[in-house]
Amino acid sequence: MIAKTQYLSQEGLERLKAELSELKTVRVRETSDRIEAAKALGDLKENAEYHSAKDEMGFIQGRIHEIEEMLKNVSIIEDVGGSLTVKIGSTIEVESRNVKKTYKIVGSEEADPVKGLISNESPMGKTFLNHAKGDQIDVETPGGIVSYTILSIS
Repeated sequence: MIAKTQYLSQEGLERLKAELSELKTVRVRETSDRIEAAKALGDLKENAEYHSAKDEMGFIQGRIHEIEEMLKNVSIIEDVGGSLTVKIGSTIEVESRNVKKTYKIVGSEEADPVKGLISNESPMGKTFLNHAKGDQIDVETPGGIVSYTILSIS
């Protein structure tokens, strides 16, 4: 299986590295200590603390693996200022139904639609990519098709 490229800003890369470090150096140690303390209590079959700590360790190890895989295929989003078309990293101002909105196209790991950060993999993000200022595009949403006009790209 070919791993997909993970697009991240420099800040996003630093956050991911910090999370990985925290998981490996702090969380694994804390959870291991919880497991050992729970083992000392005896009967593991009915030991809720032991099972909870084991579940948490599984989650932590899964997240460590996930981050390590992402970091193997990371592509830093370059400054796209002055681009004539929408790219990953572009900030766009759009208008739909006389309402103006600003979005930044980011990789899926950094997406946060509430903050105007939309993934390049989302239906909306995919549709905006490679379009230019003045283009009118239609985006299929759960509520139906919405038309947007790109007002600016930076």
